[in-house]
Amino acid sequence: MIHVTPLSRLEATLQTTRAKHLITLLSTGSIFERPAHLEPACCLHLSMHDIIEEMPGYVVPSRMHVETLLEFARTWDRSSPLVVHCFAGISRSTAAAYSIAAALQPDRSETAIAQELRRFSPSATPNIRIVALADEVLQRQGRMVEAIRSIGRGANAFEGEAFTLPLT
Repeated sequence: MIHVTPLSRLEATLQTTRAKHLITLLSTGSIFERPAHLEPACCLHLSMHDIIEEMPGYVVPSRMHVETLLEFARTWDRSSPLVVHCFAGISRSTAAAYSIAAALQPDRSETAIAQELRRFSPSATPNIRIVALADEVLQRQGRMVEAIRSIGRGANAFEGEAFTLPLT
């Protein structure tokens, strides 16, 4: 199971799920301390801004970010849940969860995963740059991007609700 949450609900999500693996996607310069009960090797912190194109003074999600994300996800043994979070739980974290689900389920339809993402998170608006980079890395030939575009922008929200994206 992949649990997606905003930063404000991270502690509660970790307690409820008893997750032992954590992926943090926060803006460069954000202060974040790894929860003490989690092993450092089970945590990944990627610093990037929630943008889709280069802007002076900002860190755009890169191919290296996505490759690191997917490599970390492949080391997750699935014996306990994985929690993915960003600040609002709407864009970077949903893009990461979608990308991980696609990587770990290579025979599953990109559209089916995107529709499931929408079903569990009405506000999800995955960062399309992260999705496009994952699509490239996973050699999905544009199908991931098209699937995310097909579900459209999520409902307006300041912060997303915590949700679970199951893996089959």
